[in-house]
Amino acid sequence: MELFSAAWLSALLAIVLIDLVLAGDNAIVIALAARKLPSHLQTRAIAWGTVGAIVVRTAMTVGVVWLLQIPGLMLVGGLGLVWIAFKLLAPEASGSSHEPGATTFWGAMKTIVIADALMGVDNVLGVAGAAKGNIGLVVIGLLISVPIVVWGSTLVLKLVERFAFITYLGAGVLAYTAAHMIVSEPLLDELFDPSIAIRVATHALLIAGVLGAGWWAARRSSTGRTPEPV
Repeated sequence: MELFSAAWLSALLAIVLIDLVLAGDNAIVIALAARKLPSHLQTRAIAWGTVGAIVVRTAMTVGVVWLLQIPGLMLVGGLGLVWIAFKLLAPEASGSSHEPGATTFWGAMKTIVIADALMGVDNVLGVAGAAKGNIGLVVIGLLISVPIVVWGSTLVLKLVERFAFITYLGAGVLAYTAAHMIVSEPLLDELFDPSIAIRVATHALLIAGVLGAGWWAARRSSTGRTPEPV
């Protein structure tokens, strides 16, 4: 693919669009993971969380051909992301605060890097496919994603601090992403391909399950007892 040719430019445009669409999940998880840190650590967590996300994504992009050969990759990643989404709502097991989310810099970093490794599959495969083997385009795509994630994380963090319900909205987006990964698993094609209804039900159940379980855990922690059924 010749540099600055029509094919090169169209591939670059596709990569930019992929980054714009898929980097939102990364911005959400970084913002939610950093929201309980002291203000002087939030910027640091966003910056280093983005660096960690890019490093993880670069390593995954390099090994994308190998990744494609792993059966069950999308299923495992989706299930792992369900847990991450729940943990962003549920309070920490240890510590005096009842508020959910990591309260230390390294705790936030762990959540960010693990979540990005799980979520990055779609982005990596999309960018690698759009680049058609052109390593230069892959590198450009990774560089473009940096300011998108940093700006998006900062914006989401400000919104979360002002509107508490956005935490649940963000966790719902992550749960949706997890459901999309699960229904896209080739090993489960026989289950999901014949029926759109099963796909829709899977998305709905995972989103409702994550939000309901996160609310329950937060409520139980704040009251010190199991809430009464309504």
